[in-house]
Amino acid sequence: MSLVGSNEFNRHVKRCKGNYRIRSFSCWHQFLCMSFGQLAKKDSLRDRVLCFESHKNKLYHLGITHGVSRSNLAEANEKRDYRIYQDFAQHLISESRLLYKETDDTELGLVNNIYAIAASTIDLCLSVFWWTPFRKAKAAIKLHTQINIKCGIPTFIHISDGKYQEVNSLDISCRRCG
Repeated sequence: MSLVGSNEFNRHVKRCKGNYRIRSFSCWHQFLCMSFGQLAKKDSLRDRVLCFESHKNKLYHLGITHGVSRSNLAEANEKRDYRIYQDFAQHLISESRLLYKETDDTELGLVNNIYAIAASTIDLCLSVFWWTPFRKAKAAIKLHTQINIKCGIPTFIHISDGKYQEVNSLDISCRRCG
């Protein structure tokens, strides 16, 4: 996590006042917990918390100074401003693009940029997410992603309702990315 840069992250937290009236479970701790869960392929909060509990003595080395409970993590995920993480992700993407800017195109045999386009449907509970109906008893959103093949970095991400067609996201990506 030292490569990520907590100073840059804290700049985004201050801008959005993410740690306002927070005593112990800061935005940085939340980011560490969610990143660890992503890297360890832990799908649920319960799975992540169980993993943390089994390694209590090693949490200090990750930078997590307080115990992690499912309620703390769930409340943080629910109440923290998403723009902190969205802006920080955009910052990391722009930094990684700079790393690949000098990549030789002939290495991959590519002269022009080539993009992979994918869409994933994320099923949701209709009673909670009533604003995005998908089928009679199901809600869903769709995540449309365009990835630059040369560097493996997303260049476009669009979230729509579950009924939105993948082909239509191409029009949006062309307008935004050029």
